[in-house]
Amino acid sequence: MLKIEHCPLSRVPQTQRLSLLSVAIVHMGMLTALDQFMLGAVLGNSMALIDTFIAIFIGSLIFGIATFGLGFAGMREGLSGSLLARWCGFGRIGSVLIGLVVAVSLLGWFGIQNAIFAHSLNFATGDKLGFVWAAALSGILLTALVAFGFKALRFTARIAVPLFILLVAYISTQVLSGGASQQLHEIITLPHSGETLSINAGITIVVGGAIVASLMTPDLTRYTKSGKHVFGITLLTILAGEFVINGLAILIVKALNTADVVTIMSQAAGGAGLLVVVFSTLRVNDLNLYSSSLGVINAVEGITGKKLRYPPTTMMIGMLGTLLSILGILERFVDFLTVLGVVFPPILGIMLVDYYILRSHRKVLDESRQQGTLPNETPTIGWAAIIASLIGSVIGLGADWGVPAINSLLVASVAYGLFKLVCKRL
Repeated sequence: MLKIEHCPLSRVPQTQRLSLLSVAIVHMGMLTALDQFMLGAVLGNSMALIDTFIAIFIGSLIFGIATFGLGFAGMREGLSGSLLARWCGFGRIGSVLIGLVVAVSLLGWFGIQNAIFAHSLNFATGDKLGFVWAAALSGILLTALVAFGFKALRFTARIAVPLFILLVAYISTQVLSGGASQQLHEIITLPHSGETLSINAGITIVVGGAIVASLMTPDLTRYTKSGKHVFGITLLTILAGEFVINGLAILIVKALNTADVVTIMSQAAGGAGLLVVVFSTLRVNDLNLYSSSLGVINAVEGITGKKLRYPPTTMMIGMLGTLLSILGILERFVDFLTVLGVVFPPILGIMLVDYYILRSHRKVLDESRQQGTLPNETPTIGWAAIIASLIGSVIGLGADWGVPAINSLLVASVAYGLFKLVCKRL
């Protein structure tokens, strides 16, 4: 059984490596959840059909290259993403800062998923609670459950993904089989009804919706046995998440003429659909809040040496996420994905450039790998990587040309390479 909390500060030995399927199922779970369906709904409501699949294809290509590259490094070294970053340009403190960025992004995801939960709860009560009270109630409830470790959440997590996949399959059959008002060939030609997104913007939000999974891929692929397994895991995740879940969401949105997930589920599956949405948001937000709390605790300890207690930290982060829900982060979903799509690619690009091209610490990594230990030398902080990441993110957000995700990735990678070259010569 795959447990990603094993070997947090050491290499995974070859004797503990697992089968392709064991790791692939966990990795696919990252992109076959409600948030990926929401992304497909946004694309279907904002772009023509051919444009959506162009955006998905190019975005998946970027995601696939970054995911395979980083996943292969994780498999080869047997290291998690945060550990790998220490010897891929960022150093010990830089890797802690990356963990903090991931924690903040997961906080945003918590706010978005809690807003969906609140809309479902409010809809189920006939709008008697009101969104604000529903969001406050659901956020406080889930935060308390995660903070104090209720075992019921484990059961929820086990059934949420299969139930959600079955629900999407059921809705797809109902809506696209001809029982709805349009046949499939008519649905394909329908125009979008929401505010128009360009292909470049679509590519960036596709990357933004999946890029955190890229950074977390070494956490899983360190348990794999070969590069072929890493490639298979990457390909299966892209097919299942980007093309199947996204593709079905796009067609369903066009058929029902709405991007509101709660409306889609209630129209197509009634109360059962709302119940699955609730289970799915519980499952996703359980992981979001847990991982975000650990990320903040690790970051504070790595920078200040002070160790925060888990329950109060979780309560604080949960309250912040709930506040984001109440303030309307769901209405800024596209903006949120855009930010993720330009902030994380620079980090991935720099790690790939350092590991595969500059090979700054490959010698100490290779030597320590033979002994099954971590390198004795650990850089304190990689200023070149941090500055290059900031430059790439600023260019990605500010430039009005090209694809923001690609801009930030390339600018940061080139800037990092130049910084290292200059430093070496000096």
